[in-house]
Amino acid sequence: METENGVRWLTDTEQQAWRTHLEVCRLLTYQTERDLQPFGLTNNDYEILVNLSEADDHRMRMSDLARATLQSKSRLSHQITRMENAGLVRRENCESDRRGLFAVLTDHGWDTMKKVAPHHVASVREHFIDLLSPNELDALQQALAPVAKHLRTVRVQS
Repeated sequence: METENGVRWLTDTEQQAWRTHLEVCRLLTYQTERDLQPFGLTNNDYEILVNLSEADDHRMRMSDLARATLQSKSRLSHQITRMENAGLVRRENCESDRRGLFAVLTDHGWDTMKKVAPHHVASVREHFIDLLSPNELDALQQALAPVAKHLRTVRVQS
């Protein structure tokens, strides 16, 4: 339905799909955050630990980590300070670029990651993966892939 000002309002079906998507995102984020709390971690902490654990030498430039976690450099800096105080990561200067800094996973951060990851995966399974059939998961991945691709492109352009 289009109005005189050219807005293409959502149909009832589109509105329902959009609101269900938003609700699932919020509820799933809330639940995984709750499931990380006993370990003293937030979803942001865990995402940083995952990125560093999968990076070469368990280190990433702060600017790359900010991009990977969709955080501003300022927000990431505060987050890394908190994680440094917890002994999970440390910062190191970049030899090739005096202005650059690396975030590096510490031994304690790696041990924490190994301890928490099985619990996080169990949470994701319980509250998401195991509620859908393999066909539904395939369909969901196929449906969301073009949206993710579009949003990555838009993000790079801005």
